[in-house]
Amino acid sequence: MDNKPLSAAFVLGAFVCIGLALLGYFIAGGMVKLKALERAITVKGLSEREVPANIAIWPIKFSEANNDLNQVFSTLQKKNAIIVDFLKKHGFQDKEISISAPAILDRQSQQDGTERGKFRYSGESTITIYSENVDLVRNSMQTLVELGKQGIAISGEDYQSRTVFIFSKLNDLKPGMIEEATKNARTVAEKFAQDSKSQLGKIKSASQGQFSIEDRDSSTPHIKQVRVVSTVEYYLSD
Repeated sequence: MDNKPLSAAFVLGAFVCIGLALLGYFIAGGMVKLKALERAITVKGLSEREVPANIAIWPIKFSEANNDLNQVFSTLQKKNAIIVDFLKKHGFQDKEISISAPAILDRQSQQDGTERGKFRYSGESTITIYSENVDLVRNSMQTLVELGKQGIAISGEDYQSRTVFIFSKLNDLKPGMIEEATKNARTVAEKFAQDSKSQLGKIKSASQGQFSIEDRDSSTPHIKQVRVVSTVEYYLSD
């Protein structure tokens, strides 16, 4: 009678041991498979395009100085009219031309101790062209000497008055460039897998980099270089 509980306990223990062994086997197998899935490669694919700018912002700035404030305003207005007429003759429309309020400086009111100029008042005016006709802007920029012959000294291009060329049609390029970057990334991954005698598997993760738009170089700001890099991680298998 006393042996029955012992036999039952032995059988139960045997089943528990067998169950634990099977559990350990399956867990080990799962870990091996999981470890295999951890084999991966991360690659990058590049896509680049050279495109012409489709918008130009062209500021034309000049200044005047006089001891008579009214004379400064009057001269600025007259020269603004000359510049607007010049632009219209070159084919620009009213909607493309804007005139900013003049900036007036009274040197006599300055208390910083700097040397005063010959004239008390100086005024600055800026006429800005915002146009989608980039070629017209570029060609017209070459004829500013005509304004010089009419007594208008155009200020040089500093940071605030430089001509800016913009490419605003990025959305038209995005699908094709993303596809190209992804294909280039896969080509790199396939070459790596081939060299390592592995098989390229499915995509584990992927991320699209930021698109960048830059001047091709300092001499051709009207030509832009669009660039994107996609990062893709692939599984590898034997």
